[in-house]
Amino acid sequence: MMRNRAILPLILAASLPLTPSAGAADDPFPGPRGQDLDSACRADIWEQDGKGFLKEFVKVPRDEVVAFALYTHDNGALKLSAQLFPLKPDEAREVRLELRLAGAWREVARASVVYPGWSAHFRLDPWDGTRDVAYRVRHGAEAMFEGLIRRDPVDKEVIVVGSLSCDSNADRGDRDAIVGKLKQQDPDLLFFAGDQSYDHKEHTAAWLLWGHQFREVIRDRPVVTIPDDHDIGQGNVWGEGGLVADSSAGDSGGYFYPAEYIQMVHRAQTWHLPDPADPAPIGQDIPVYFTRLRVGGIDFAIVADRQFKSGPKGKIPQMGPRSDHIRQPGYDPKAIDLPGLTLLGDRQLAFLNAWGQDWTGAQMKAVLSQTAFCGAVHLHGSTENRLLADLDCNGWPQTGRNRALAAMRRAFACHLCGDQHLAVVVKHGIDAFRDGPYAFTNPAMVNSYYGRWWWPEDEQPGANPIVGSPLPWTGDFLDGLYNPITMVAYANPTFGTIRDLRQNQRNPDAELGDGYGLVRFDKRTRNITFECWPRFADLAQGDQAQYPGWPVTFNMRENDGRKITGHLPELQLRSAPGSVVQVVREADGEILYTLRVTGDRFRPPVYGPGKYTVNVGPDRPDAWSISGVEPD
Repeated sequence: MMRNRAILPLILAASLPLTPSAGAADDPFPGPRGQDLDSACRADIWEQDGKGFLKEFVKVPRDEVVAFALYTHDNGALKLSAQLFPLKPDEAREVRLELRLAGAWREVARASVVYPGWSAHFRLDPWDGTRDVAYRVRHGAEAMFEGLIRRDPVDKEVIVVGSLSCDSNADRGDRDAIVGKLKQQDPDLLFFAGDQSYDHKEHTAAWLLWGHQFREVIRDRPVVTIPDDHDIGQGNVWGEGGLVADSSAGDSGGYFYPAEYIQMVHRAQTWHLPDPADPAPIGQDIPVYFTRLRVGGIDFAIVADRQFKSGPKGKIPQMGPRSDHIRQPGYDPKAIDLPGLTLLGDRQLAFLNAWGQDWTGAQMKAVLSQTAFCGAVHLHGSTENRLLADLDCNGWPQTGRNRALAAMRRAFACHLCGDQHLAVVVKHGIDAFRDGPYAFTNPAMVNSYYGRWWWPEDEQPGANPIVGSPLPWTGDFLDGLYNPITMVAYANPTFGTIRDLRQNQRNPDAELGDGYGLVRFDKRTRNITFECWPRFADLAQGDQAQYPGWPVTFNMRENDGRKITGHLPELQLRSAPGSVVQVVREADGEILYTLRVTGDRFRPPVYGPGKYTVNVGPDRPDAWSISGVEPD
C-alpha cells in the first residue's frame, strides 16, 4: 500500500484541472447526419418516453450512475476515465476520485462530466507504479465504482495479456463465461481491439452495456480499448486522415458521422491511454491515440491502423461487386498497390520506427491494432460467399503493409489484433515466406455478426504444413492480395450461415468460433505463447479446452525470420549485461534490428555479406558503436 506522507502531496499537486462543465445541449452532433445519434443517452431523454433495450438499460437507479472506470499508467503518469450513465438535469456534473492511502480513503481529484458521452477524466502525475492502490470514483452521496490500480508487475517472470474484440449486439446477455475464465487466468493487461459497440448510432449506450458486461474484470487491471469501424458507426472505415466520407460504407475514405460524434467515441475509449506519441489531431480535429504502454517489462505499441488508411473507392480499379471486394482471379497486385496510397501513414511509421529503437523499461515488444496485416480469410458471411480479397484488412495497400511489418520485425515484435471474426495465427512473409513476425487475430467474443472461414478452394494444405497440427490447411499460402503468409492455426465455426449462428448463439455446445485470446510473454526464455479459448471452454480441461491448433509457442527472436548468413564478432558486455544492441548495414544505412540481449555476450546475426555498424547502449543504442564490422 502507498505511504500517505510520501505520495498524497504529489497526487494533490498533480490533479487534472476540471474539464469544461457539461451542458444540456439539444444538438450535440450538428447537421443532418447527427440528428438521431446517441438518442438513448441525450441530455433530454428524461423528457421522452424511450422504449427499446438500450433506452431502458441506461436509466439506472441513481446510486448506480457511475458505470465503470478504465486506467493505464506508464512513465510515472496515471490516466483514468470514468464512465457514467446519463445524468438528470438537476444532478451534479462532477465526479470525485478517491484513493485508499494508509488505510483511509482520501479524495485526490475532481473532474467534470463531459457531455456528450457522460465521461470524466483524471490524470495523476507523478504516479508511483510500484504499489497497488485501491480507488473509487464517486458521484453524489451514494453512486460509486471501486477497483484496484495494480502496480507494474516488473518482477513477474511471465506477463499475461487477454486479447478480445467484437462484442456482437445480436446477444445482449452477459459475458460471464468469458469474464469468469479471465478472472481465473488473471491477465496483467486486457486488450480490447475494437467493435466494443455494434450499435452504430448509439455508441454511449452500447459502450455502457459493454462496460456492464466486463466491469468485474476491467475494474482491477490496466485495460487498452481502441475503437474500430462499428464503434464509430460505419460498416468499414478507411480514415484517410480525417476526411468526410460520402456514405457510412466508408470506402471513399474518411468518417461519415459528424466529427463531434467521432471525438466522443475516441474520448470514451482512448482518453485513458498514455498520451499520444504525436498528439496533433487529424482532419476535422479528430484526435489520434497511437502511443506506447509498458506493463511488466513488455512494451506495447498501440497503433490506430484505420485513421490514416486510404479508401479504395475511385483510387483503384474495381474488381468485384464492391470497391473493397476483389473477385477477379489472376489480377496483377501492382494494379492496386499504387503510389500515394497510405496504410499507417508517415506519422505512425515514424512512431513505430522510433519505438523499435527505444527499449527503456522493455524486455520484449508487441504491437496492438484493430485488424490483421493480411487477408487470412476465404469465406465471408456464409460458406457460400467466397472472396479473393477484402481491402478492409491491412494486407492492402501491400507496400504500406510491408513497411509496417518491417518496423515490427526490426524490434522482434509480434502483432495482436481482432476485427476478422476468425481466430488465426500466421507468420508473415515480407520478401519471402516466414521472414516476418508472428501475428494473432483473436476470435470474436460473440460470433453472431459476420462469420468467416479459412477454407482453401482446393482444400489442400500449403507448402511446408505445420508438423503435428490437427488442422488440415496449414502451411505457406499467398493471400488474396498476394502477400506471403504461413497459416499456423485457425478456428473455423461449424455453422453455415448467420441465421444458423444466431439460432445457436447461446448454446454452449455449438462450435461458433467465438471466445478470446490469451498471450503469455516469458521474459526469462523470451518465449511467447498464443492461447485461444472458446467462449464456453472449461478451464479444468487444460490446454485440451482450447481450439485445435493452439497453444502456439515461439521465441521472440523468431519474429525476425530472415535467413542468417553469418555473425559479427562476439560482443563482450560484462560491464553492462542486458544491453540494447543495434545492427546497421553500412551499404544503405538500413537498421536491421534493435534488440535487448540476454546475458553479457552476444554474437549479432546478419543476413548477407558487407560491413556493419554495431551500436550499443543501456536502453537505446546510443552509448558506443563499432563501424566497419564484417561477419566471420
